[in-house]
Amino acid sequence: MNDVLILCLVLVLAKALAQLGLERLNRRNVLAHAKVLPAAFNGVMDQATYAKSAQYTLAKGRLRQIEVVYDAAVLAAVLWSGVLPWGLHWTQQTLGRAACSMAALLVAAGLVLSLSGLPLDWYDQFGIEERFGFNTTTQKLWWLDRLKALGLGLALGYPLLWLVLKLFEWMGPGWWLWAWGALLGFQLLMAVLAPLLILPLFNKLTPLPEGSLRERLLGLAGRTRFRARSIQVMDGSKRSRHSNAFFTGLGRFRKIVLFDTLIQQLAEPELEAVLAHEIGHFKKRHIPKALAAAALGSLAGFYLLSLLSRQEWFYRAFGFEPGNLAPALLLFGLLSGVVTFWLWPAALWRLRRHEYQADAFAAQVMGGPGSLIGALRKLNQKNLSNLTPHPLYSAFYYSHPTLLERERALARDYEL
Repeated sequence: MNDVLILCLVLVLAKALAQLGLERLNRRNVLAHAKVLPAAFNGVMDQATYAKSAQYTLAKGRLRQIEVVYDAAVLAAVLWSGVLPWGLHWTQQTLGRAACSMAALLVAAGLVLSLSGLPLDWYDQFGIEERFGFNTTTQKLWWLDRLKALGLGLALGYPLLWLVLKLFEWMGPGWWLWAWGALLGFQLLMAVLAPLLILPLFNKLTPLPEGSLRERLLGLAGRTRFRARSIQVMDGSKRSRHSNAFFTGLGRFRKIVLFDTLIQQLAEPELEAVLAHEIGHFKKRHIPKALAAAALGSLAGFYLLSLLSRQEWFYRAFGFEPGNLAPALLLFGLLSGVVTFWLWPAALWRLRRHEYQADAFAAQVMGGPGSLIGALRKLNQKNLSNLTPHPLYSAFYYSHPTLLERERALARDYEL
């Protein structure tokens, strides 16, 4: 085994051990608070619901530990078994060396890896989610969703990969800038088209019916000068009892989308506060900031890929011959996660900061934090959220502050 393979093995093991350590820390923290409802959460959950939420968190954590070990084992097997060079050789002998053949290899590799995780995904849905009363989907719908996702992956991923490989052939040393530009253009196009063409493939969207809720939400949009094409209700209840709200699309194609489960769970002022929070993200320009951060991240990724694609040692360490971008692209995709994992706390810190800002905006628009706090408490209770995660665990995995952190921030702003 060469030094590069040893280094990659160390990185894979370091990530897996860190993830297992975080799961253990979180489990211990949950168990330390599980017997008695902490006083800070009086009014959020009763003791029975709190105990159920702890069991839900522990069950999810056990599955996550299995996933960590399984993913690390699969990645190690793929990288060190020699299957990747064999696959490339077979593809070149069978389909040729053209970009269309190499793109097919990359899509096939992604497909095989995604299929390997289906058993654990299935157990999560029909084991844990079913046991705790969240699952409402059927076997037929679950498998149909996977087939649709597979079809979309082929229809969208294959042409994009082919284009990147052709740009490598056409544009010389600066290919990575052109490839980054193509990816950025594709992402912006999908931001416009996905709500119109892709979202309806999975969910039915219907206009929010006339009535007091619609008038209340339209009034909020008017007060905040938030222009949206429509307010839509999504039939999320056909898959899960979890709830959400979001707006999607760009410009005049923007839509406000409410899960039907959310409408069932919250009172009208609370729904208005949730929507005010989402509008807060728009008003604080969090969406373009997130897009810009993602664009810079992908730019750095393409630059690093361009450097690796010129290194003979990188290819030969994994059994490939230099000069073909496809192996470098495949290896980069497989290994990037073992590095970016350690950068997630910084990215998530920024996202949690955005959540605080959106909360403050919603409280200001609503004339106080009461409705928002009521909504957050109900959502945490209905979703059996972990109210006592370990701080290090939430730093690595939580894009939103905990309920207690959000309430304390609102209390400071309004001196509650």
